[in-house]
Amino acid sequence: MSQTLTTPPVPPHGAGRDLVVLEGLRKRYNVGQPNETEVLQGLNLRLNTGEFAALIGPSGSGKSTLLNILGLLEPATGGRYALDGQSVAELDDEALTRLRRDTLGFVFQFHHLLPAFTALENVLMPVLSRDGRIGARERERARSLLDAVGLAQAMDRLPGALSGGMQQRVAVARALMLAPKLVLADEPTGNLDTASSSEVFALMRRIHEQVGTTFLVVTHDTRLAARCDRVIELVDGALASDGAPAPG
Repeated sequence: MSQTLTTPPVPPHGAGRDLVVLEGLRKRYNVGQPNETEVLQGLNLRLNTGEFAALIGPSGSGKSTLLNILGLLEPATGGRYALDGQSVAELDDEALTRLRRDTLGFVFQFHHLLPAFTALENVLMPVLSRDGRIGARERERARSLLDAVGLAQAMDRLPGALSGGMQQRVAVARALMLAPKLVLADEPTGNLDTASSSEVFALMRRIHEQVGTTFLVVTHDTRLAARCDRVIELVDGALASDGAPAPG
């Protein structure tokens, strides 16, 4: 795997300012029905540009719901969410789509690569979706990203010819293709063996350290959470703890 990003594939973003602001964020399902359920209970949370944070909590704590809201995949039912200085409740569907495309990258537990396309073509898919075409500059950027994640010799292979860890590295490169300010990673190592899990996590840490991309990583793995700079814990839809990982 490449050890340094000599030409950073993602432009560095200014550190320290608020990238995500949640104020009294609530999420209810089946509103007005007998089975109405409140999944998020008035969350107050800020995520600064340049952070590498873990989001942890037991099953049913609201992690997936929160990630969907942060990813602009579903709306909150109360409170305020501002992403990169924009209050999302004030945006129409077209503006939300642009904000999601231009600000966010996603890495999932299952890589969701398209099996009929090579690793390089999969990394280029966000460009094709945005522009309807792929230019020489975008193709070179995709090659640079695959080189950065240690797949320079595998970019022309189909996903079926790659190991699980390699496929997830392709997914990380794809998430970075449009230079997002924030990468939301939902159990990105949950489907990998121990060695591949550690490798993919180390890759994300290296990208963060060298380029400054902000990461929020949902994980059930306490060992991986302990390797993050900040651990945010949800319990029953409420913030239970937030701070540096416990020593040891």
